[in-house]
Amino acid sequence: MPEELRVTIDGKRCSGRRGQTILEVAEENGIWIPTLCYDPRMAPYGACRLCLVEVEGARALMPACHAEITPDMVVRTENKRINSIRRTVIELLLSDHPVDCMTCESAGSCRLQDLAYNYGVKESSFKGETHSYHLLDDNPLIERDLDKCILCGRCVRICEEVVGAGVYGFVARGFDSIVSTPYDHPLEESPCLFCGQCVSTCPVGALTSKLSKGKGRPWELKQTDTVCPYCGVGCTLTLWTRDNEVVNVTAPVDKGVNRGNLCIKGRFGWQYISSSERLKYPMIRGKDGKLRKATWEKAISTVAERLTEIVKENGPDAVCGLASARCTNEENYLFQKFMRAVVGTNNVDHCARL
Repeated sequence: MPEELRVTIDGKRCSGRRGQTILEVAEENGIWIPTLCYDPRMAPYGACRLCLVEVEGARALMPACHAEITPDMVVRTENKRINSIRRTVIELLLSDHPVDCMTCESAGSCRLQDLAYNYGVKESSFKGETHSYHLLDDNPLIERDLDKCILCGRCVRICEEVVGAGVYGFVARGFDSIVSTPYDHPLEESPCLFCGQCVSTCPVGALTSKLSKGKGRPWELKQTDTVCPYCGVGCTLTLWTRDNEVVNVTAPVDKGVNRGNLCIKGRFGWQYISSSERLKYPMIRGKDGKLRKATWEKAISTVAERLTEIVKENGPDAVCGLASARCTNEENYLFQKFMRAVVGTNNVDHCARL
């Protein structure tokens, strides 16, 4: 068992484990420390410097996301000096950031917007040249607005550390630095899997889902946690709905087996829910070739009769069973057992690779 350590944060006695950071212990004890570049799914980065805290006995302020706790550590997360530094960092970011919050797709869920509100930063006192890039929307799922990028590196790191695709990287230096794909190619010509992990970790409006664009603000939408239907892993989803229609899908970082991570199907494959072509009841094709609505009892009995006829006329190997990746391991086990023990064939395949 990891050694338990006692620390004091803002006068509150807290317990943590050796190897934990100040930020992790603070969050476990309900103490808020602002961050922009931090995501618990990735290794600490320490780029934004908003999580700087004062540690008793330390020579300088320390990044809470990186600094590990020590026995009897005393931490202050806020004072005049710390708040002044945080306001300066926010002003520097806003000095080269569009102020189109009225129309920005991330308004209401933008971390930079929230921090500016919390620290009372209405405008930046730093004036100078600003960037102006073209909106990159050359694919059907992800929109990239480099004008809003704050170079936190979260999209770069999640693609490298979690996904393993390495689509994004930092290009150029200083004021000319941007996050881009290899040789600035479109996402469709890169190793991108379109899993949307970069969208899920972006703290501002630089990366957004095109499928949910213009469908509603966060405060207008209802959130419902559920389980992804695409495979047996059972990832936790949050459905964002408006007028009884799903308009976006995300994943909570603190819940489920996936902890905020999703594949392309889970994050973007939800439009079938409201599709006019979606099957809502069993259909049986008549002798005239037309499909007609049927009851489940009739559908199951028809399948049983046809399977029996086929096996009787052509043998069990004339039948093949296709299992579903949406089912659990137990359900797929029963399916293959039915095919082998009841039908009498080993012709069993699955759709997990589709």
